[in-house]
Amino acid sequence: MHQDSRIFVAGHRGLVGSAILRQLAAEGHANLVTRTRGELDLTDQAAVRAFFDREKIDCVFLAAARVGGILANERQGADFIRDNLLIQTNVIDAAWRAGVGKLLFLGSSCIYPRLAEQPMREDALLTGALEPSNKPYAVAKIAGITMCQAYRKQYGFNAICAQPANLYGPGDHFEPESSHVLPGLIRRFHDAKMAGAPSVTLWGTGTPRREFLYVDDMADACIHLMRAYDGGELINLGTGEDITIRDLADLVRETVGYTGRIEQDLSKPDGHPRKVVDVTRLAATGWRARMPLDEGIRRTYAWFLENGAAPYAAAAE
Repeated sequence: MHQDSRIFVAGHRGLVGSAILRQLAAEGHANLVTRTRGELDLTDQAAVRAFFDREKIDCVFLAAARVGGILANERQGADFIRDNLLIQTNVIDAAWRAGVGKLLFLGSSCIYPRLAEQPMREDALLTGALEPSNKPYAVAKIAGITMCQAYRKQYGFNAICAQPANLYGPGDHFEPESSHVLPGLIRRFHDAKMAGAPSVTLWGTGTPRREFLYVDDMADACIHLMRAYDGGELINLGTGEDITIRDLADLVRETVGYTGRIEQDLSKPDGHPRKVVDVTRLAATGWRARMPLDEGIRRTYAWFLENGAAPYAAAAE
């Protein structure tokens, strides 16, 4: 990827894509290509092929995906596997057909087995059963990784695959029914604070451990890999550090300034017992995360206070 490369950021309105676009622009890349869902439906194979034939793209960041937390995955599993398979299949194939020089496919740490050895190394992929609560999404992402590797082997297509830990930060959405755990906690504690509610209910036991990567760190890592990495092996993106959900809730509560109780709903699922990725391979490329979790949460809450209504409008489109 060069300074004058024509770069397509697929999914530029989402948490991941918007951060990548923001970082590229900050670094002086002016030849950036974006399309809204209304302008280009990535599930439409003919439209995607026509787009790539017309636009003469050099590099692709494939950040477009249907995403959500445990509740959204449980309720919309068919939508998650269908839409993600269509999006990634159409974009990867059309990019190769059009002669794109390089593509970065963003997966997820949920691709690893539910009981994978921790921290999760890249070679743990397909060595055990997946977490049932997000299996449709994980299977779709595994298919995308496999497709990239197969196109590399058969056609020589320079497609690389990065698997981020749980992401958070400016541009996230905070809708309680579909958000991931950290933005969901910010929303619930904020609403409880505003309403003077005596307690906030936390799903599950609070004992699962999760790793959180600030989205601007993730964007910086992706751009670094597009410049510095051309291998076929997966690369985990993360901090290598984790925290229990209960401790995370306490940290968010303190940041928001909520003084009520935290209660546990033990009827709700925990998900993976622990998810933290091994970042040895990433570190070997010369990159490490910089944003401390407490500061990242503070910045995310500040963004939420300024833009809290915006994610709901986007989700309703």
